[in-house]
Parts: sequence; C-alpha cells; structure tokens
Amino acid sequence: MALKITSRFRRLLQRPGSIDLSPYERLSQLVLEAEESVEPLTDEELAEAVSDLRTTGGLHEDEQIEFLALARDAARRTLGESAFDGQIVGALAMLQGRVVEMATGEGKTLAGAFAAAGYAIGGRRVHVLAVNDYLARRDAEWMAPIYELLGVTVSHVGQASTPEERRTAYQAEVCYVPVSEVGFDVLRDRLVNDVAERVTQTPDVALVDEADSVLIDEARVPLVLAGATRTEELDDDIVQIVRTLRAGVDYEIDGDGRTVALTDAGTDKVEKLLGERDEAEAAAAAALVPEVEDEAPAEDTDTAADADTETEDTDAEDKADEGKAEETVEPERPAVNLYDDENLDRLTQINVALHAEVLLRKDVDYLVRDGKVSLINNNRGRIAKLQRWPDGLQAAVEAKEAVPVSDSGEVLDSITVQALIKDYKSLCGMTGTAVVVGESLQEFYDVEVAVVPPNKPNIRKDDQDRLYLTVEQKNVALVEHIAEVHETGRPILIGTHSVEESEQLSDRLEAAEIPHVVLNAKNDAEEAGIIAEAGVPGTVTVSTQMAGRGTDIRLGGKDETHDKDKAIELGGLYVVGTGLHASRRLDDQLRGRAGRQGDPGGSLFFASLGDELVIRYSVSSGLRPHPDEHGRLTDRKSVGILDHAQRVADGANAELHRTTWQYHRLTGQQRSILLDTREKVLTEDLAATELSERVKERYDELVEEHGEDKVKDAARRIALHHLDRKWTDHLAYLADLREGIHLRSLAGGIVHMKPIDEFNKSAIASFDTLIADAWKEAAETFAEAAITDSGLDEEASGVPRPTATWTYLVNDNPFGTEADRILGRLRNAIRPQSGAEAEEILPEEFDEDEFPEELRDADDADLPEELREADDDEDDAKKK
Repeated sequence: MALKITSRFRRLLQRPGSIDLSPYERLSQLVLEAEESVEPLTDEELAEAVSDLRTTGGLHEDEQIEFLALARDAARRTLGESAFDGQIVGALAMLQGRVVEMATGEGKTLAGAFAAAGYAIGGRRVHVLAVNDYLARRDAEWMAPIYELLGVTVSHVGQASTPEERRTAYQAEVCYVPVSEVGFDVLRDRLVNDVAERVTQTPDVALVDEADSVLIDEARVPLVLAGATRTEELDDDIVQIVRTLRAGVDYEIDGDGRTVALTDAGTDKVEKLLGERDEAEAAAAAALVPEVEDEAPAEDTDTAADADTETEDTDAEDKADEGKAEETVEPERPAVNLYDDENLDRLTQINVALHAEVLLRKDVDYLVRDGKVSLINNNRGRIAKLQRWPDGLQAAVEAKEAVPVSDSGEVLDSITVQALIKDYKSLCGMTGTAVVVGESLQEFYDVEVAVVPPNKPNIRKDDQDRLYLTVEQKNVALVEHIAEVHETGRPILIGTHSVEESEQLSDRLEAAEIPHVVLNAKNDAEEAGIIAEAGVPGTVTVSTQMAGRGTDIRLGGKDETHDKDKAIELGGLYVVGTGLHASRRLDDQLRGRAGRQGDPGGSLFFASLGDELVIRYSVSSGLRPHPDEHGRLTDRKSVGILDHAQRVADGANAELHRTTWQYHRLTGQQRSILLDTREKVLTEDLAATELSERVKERYDELVEEHGEDKVKDAARRIALHHLDRKWTDHLAYLADLREGIHLRSLAGGIVHMKPIDEFNKSAIASFDTLIADAWKEAAETFAEAAITDSGLDEEASGVPRPTATWTYLVNDNPFGTEADRILGRLRNAIRPQSGAEAEEILPEEFDEDEFPEELRDADDADLPEELREADDDEDDAKKK
C-alpha cells in the first residue's frame, strides 16, 4: 500500500518511476487465469501453441497474455519455478519498452527471459546485455530449458568466443552478451573488407540487465579498437625524477583530487635534474669516442718553443677576457626548458608520470597481478579486464610498478556505450535501483521507469547512518560494532569501496579475532561461492562493490540448509557499509542484499568527515562539530553534510555524462555519414565507379590485363583503406582538439565562447572534405597500385591492413586536460577553501551563519586533519 501511495505521489509530481502499474497488474491477473487452460497441455502441445503465436509484427496485448501464460507454465515445467505476479508485471512492462525496478531476489532474470522470448515470438531479435561474461553465460544456460520448450533459440557470447562462435551466437533469436563485447564486435565489423567477415546482425531489441549501471555508469566510457602495434616507452629517468618531487612544494593537487600540476619550483627542479642528466650522458658519450692523433712532421725545436710561448700568451689573454665577462654576464638559462617545442614530449611524460605517481593508487585504482597492471572497475570492485588508461598513462603506471610496458597504438575506431545502445530500435531493461536515475534515463534514452512492488513486503530494518569525526574513529567504531553483532551469530556482509580498504579492514578483523572471508578484485573468480554462503549464521563476508554480483544471498546458504531458521531468528543478513558511495543508489544496491523475498534483514552505514566523499564534494570548512567521547556526531548539520555531499557528487557525475555525450554525439553523426559511404563501397560497385571515372585509362588497362572482378576487388580494398585511414586521422585530430579546446574560452574576451561550440565548429570543418579527400587519395593509389592476376598486393601498394588489432575500454580523459589544470589552479586561488568546486555547490548548501553555536566551539584538536588544515589556511589568509 505504501509503495502505491508513493507511486501516485510521484506521478502527481511527474517524477521518474511514476508509471502506473494498474494496467499491467490487470493483465497479470488475466495471465494467471489463462494459465489454467495451459496446464493440461503436453510439452508438444504447449510448444505448438507458442508456434501458433509467432508473428513478425510484435505481439498484441491479448497475444502477450496468452504467451506469458504459456511461458509461466514452461518455467514451472522446466525449472520448477512459478513466476510471481511481480515477475509477470515486470515482463509486461519490458515488452512495452520500460526499464523495470525490481528489488534484489525478486526474480529479474526470469522476468527478463519472459520478455526476451516474447519479443522473439513477435519476430524480433533480442540482445540481453549483461555486465560481464559470467552473468551472460550463467543466465543463458540457466534459462535455456524455458527457451527450448518455447521454441526460441538462445546463445551467449564471451571474451573467449571465436569469430565463428560469435557469428553463430548472434544469429540466435536471443543472445546473452556483455555490453562491451557486442560493442567491440560492432567496431570490428565496421572495418571489415568483406561482408563475409562480419559477425553481428542489425541491432533490434536491447534488454539491459543492471540497466542503471550499464546505461548510466558505463555510458560515458568509450570502447576502443586499436591497431598498428607499437610500444609506448617511458623514460625511466623521468619516473625516478618524479619520485623525488614533494607535495605542496613541487606539485599541487586540485581541490577535487582529479588533477595534479607542477609548481614553478617543481618545474625548475625537473629542468635542473634533466639538464644534469643530459650533461652526464653527453660526457659519457664523449668518453667513448677514441682520440685520433694526426701524423705531423717533426718541428724545429725553437719553432715549437715559440709556438708554446705564443699559446701561453693567448691563453692568458683569454682567461683575462673571461674574467671581465663574468662580471657582466647574466645568469645562464637552464640547460632544459620544458616548454620549448623540442621538449614537449618530455613535458608530456613528466605530466603522465606525475599523474601515475600521485593520483593513481595501487589496490584502489589498479592491481599488479601476474606481472601486469590491471585496472579495477570502480562500479563493481572487479578487475576491468579490457580497460586501460589513454595517452601514455597506462605506460606510466606500468613504469611506476616496474612491469613490462604493454602494446599501444593508434585508435582505429571507438564508440560509447550510450551511442551503441541508441542504435537499437527498442530498449528495455531491469535493475534493482532505477528510480534514482530515472531523470537521466528519460534525458539520454527516452525510456521510463516502472517500479514493481516486491512479492512479499520488505521488512528489512535500515538504521540511520553513523557519522564520526575522523576516519580512525570511524574504523574503531566499525570493528567494535561488527564484533558485537558477530557475537550473536548473525550473518554479516560488509561492503567496502576498494581492494585496499577491504584488506585493511581484514587486518583489523584479524586483530580483533573475528573470522571472515574477503571478496575483492584479487579473488573475484571465487565470488559466486563466497556470496552464496554469506547468509550462513556466524559468517562475516567482506566485499568490494556488490553491484552486478548476480548471486542471491539466501539465509542458510545457497541450498538454505545451514541453520536458516537460526539466521531468521537472529534478524537475517546484516549489511554494514564502511562508507557512503558517491551515489545513494549504490548504497541502496548494497542494502538490497539483505531482506530478499520478505526475509528479515538490516543495514547500517558508517561514515566520517574525513571520508573522500565529504572532502571532495561537500563544504565543511565552516563546520564546528561537537562529537561525543567516541568521536560520533549526531547533530543535524553534521549529518546533513553526508546527504549534501552525495547530491553534489550525483550532480557532478550527471554533468560529466552530459558533457561526454555532447562531445561524442557529433563524432557519432560523422561516423554514420562515413559508414554510409563505406557500406556502399563494401556491398556495391561504388569504388569501381568512382575510380574508373577518376583514373579511366589505368582502370581500363587493368581490366584488360587481369579481368574486371580482380580490378573491382582491388578498387574496393583501396577505397576502404583510405576511408578508414581518413577516419583514424580524424579521430586523432578530434582527440588533440578536445585536449586544448577549453583554452579558447579564455581567449573570447567579452564574448564567452563555449568549448563545445568551438569543438563542433572545428570538427565539422575537419570532416567537411574528409570523404572527398579519401577518394582523391584512393585514385592516386589506384594509379600506381600493384595489381596482378592474384589481385591487389596491399603491402606493395601502400595500403596494408594493421598487423594486429585489439580492443579495450578507456577512461575518457580521467584526470582532465592541461587547460582544466590551469583553470583549476585559477579557481583554487579565488574560491573559498572547500571540499567541492564552487559551481558544484547546490542551492541547498549550508549557510555557516545558521550553524548552532556548539558547532563553532570545537577545539582544533577535535577536528580531523583535513578540517584543521582548511581552518589554518583561512586564518593565514586573514592575517595577511
């Protein structure tokens, strides 16, 4: 009842999640009634009934009712599962293009299978987009018996799938595939030289699992296809020099911790050290050159003596002149000037090495495993197997950790997850937390959210967050509370933010003699087994990021035979968060692990004013907290800081998503234009037509010598090469353009120039002649091409294909541009000391004049280090 009232109120305010479920609930009752007539059917009769519903125009409402009745009975026969009303409602909503919010444990996988099969019976081809290989394979195999009985073909794709396996899998009516894998396959298909090399099919229906994570969190991450293998070597001396730099003296980190830049003193120090190194290398090189003595005729002794005297006089005069010159000569310029054109590569290496050394943390941002640097997916706490940093940053981290530098190369093509999804004709999905991002789903994908009530009321008890003054006080209270709950035998799941934090907590638990298991990116292969047993009484499980784990936590363990009744008696699974996430949605995902299907459960989150979330995103310099003897804060203003920080972080991430999409949208439109031409070259005789007109004599001559088919094939390959080459160069230009585009906003004077407008203007101008230039160069190549009876010699003709290609995800400009760093330093100089950018503070920001007196009277000794520093800075400024 409460959920329905909330839903009606949201609809009144026209807020996301306001879809009226009444029509779906009415239809679900009709499905249950229709199933009575299905139960007597044999399997063959049921399959025949489904076959009779097959159409190419989609299922109408009455057909959906009949189909879902058949599907519900198929699930009962094959899996022994009778779908709840909520699962039928969810399937109906997805069949009408909604993103469905269903709580953890409410059976999203089965509801998604019903919807996917419904689309397939209606003549559509469906991709069920998962977040990883494990879930794609598991769900496809788990739901396969239902699909088989319904007569629907199903398959799955993973990282290890061969091209032929992928081609076969995509031909199935329903294909479970990680979103990154289908994106990479699309990129590879865009560059084939023969239609037969393609593996994907025309995108039709996308049913997205963990929709909020895929459509929002990962939507701004470009998927990249690279080629022309090379290795980015980083000068080891530069790595060593960077390690000698001191924070606050040689470099400064901006307020939000995303960028770092050399100070003037740091620049001088680096230039001096590089100059000394250059001099040492020059001296060493000179020492290796053998001295060569020229044979000279014997000289007269007197003549030689006169010459020596003359030389001594000259040397004396030179020394005297040098002495006079020393009195007037200005100090020498440094041997190395980092900002000279000839040193730009060095400056770039210094910058990326500084980023790697200062901003990227081992066991937080990446792991070193098996001699390789592996990035950690911050959204899921897992190894991001295909992810890497751009622009030499990957090589810098590898140099920092002294592991072999991996291959890099030029970008052949790229696509964002958002652009990939928008190519599908229909979109729907499911997740446990959609309402929070409902506005973004409407803005970016034009889809609405439907909130499906749980099958049984949620009786989980969520306690108010506990806030402490310092991180250390929080950690002490956290371990004490875990020990207290563990003594009762209640199963505990602890959510941490990083591998480093999970291991530090593990050390504290060991010191407190609390037995536990740890699940993080270092042992994610064991995750299913660890998570499945987290509901056993007496179990303490420490995990990094629970989103997308895909395994239910059942009280009493996987088979519910390990003291389930005792677990219920003790209050069910108890979820403990070691800190709030940047989005309340991620907190809710962790909380949702407890209280599944009406089970008892509880949750409690710990936080401190020293947590990264507060320091980065909230205003705390004017706060005067008054903690109790344990460091806990309970006053309204202090606790309100947490909510404020999360709202600022949500706003910042939404703006980052919006900005990223603005920059990639035009690129996607230009790629579509080029792909139209490429498709005609690939599937028609456009290349032969164009080149026969531009180089007619050469074309006719080759046809006469080698036959028209060979020449058409050569023309096609040459044209495709130049179109692809031009696109690769255009992408490189756009990357460079975006790096410096923000500087134009400083050059606008009175008229403010928007960076995105300037970017689009330059990008359009660059693309304007791209296709025409490609045809011109293709004609020049064709005129000199090496074509024989065997066809085109690509290497000899100067149109070789990449010797190797590979795919990866890339953090799009993870630490800002050089211009961002300059602007950030300017902002830091003029804004008040704060944990958030001035423009990020929401209208609901805290007015320091409204703080109660007790919040202003705390001694500096009671403040966390971060706040003491902020106050010291303010006091110094006032004295000046």
